[in-house]
Order: sequence, then C-alpha cells, then structure tokens
Amino acid sequence: MGVSFPNGARSFDHRNRCVRFTGYDGMFEIKFFLATEVLACEKSQRNATEDDYLASFDALRPRILKAAASAYAKARSSTVTLDLGHFR
Repeated sequence: MGVSFPNGARSFDHRNRCVRFTGYDGMFEIKFFLATEVLACEKSQRNATEDDYLASFDALRPRILKAAASAYAKARSSTVTLDLGHFR
C-alpha cells in the first residue's frame, strides 16, 4: 500500500520555514515538510508571507503530492522533508 493524502490541510511552519502536510500509509500518519525554496512565490523569498506560500502550495498541489509519494516510497519514514531535489 502506498501513501495517500485524504486530508487537504496544510500549514506554514514559521520556525522551520516550510509548509507541513500529512499523508497516510494505511493507519500510519506520515508528516511531510516542504521547503519554501520549492514554492514559486511572486514576491522574493524574503518578502513572501504565509499566505503566499500556502497559495503557491495549493497551486502546485498535484505535483507536490506526486513528489511526496515518490519520496515516501523510497524512504518509508514517518517524516519526509521535500526540497528542490525531489522535483527534478
């Protein structure tokens, strides 16, 4: 069984400067952390707001979830951090 993403919730983690979201492998919750460098915001990274990052995440959601599923299939870890390397 692979990871699924039935919950569309996501949040911005100010401390770690990433977007957090969850997936599920059966009954196990998998925490994903998406580096802000992945998100294309119209403003520079320094001036982008939480809302900018979340809007960018929403616009890129299908591609992000595909990369997340691929990264999880390789790592099989309860936490997965996605960076630009996962999108090449």
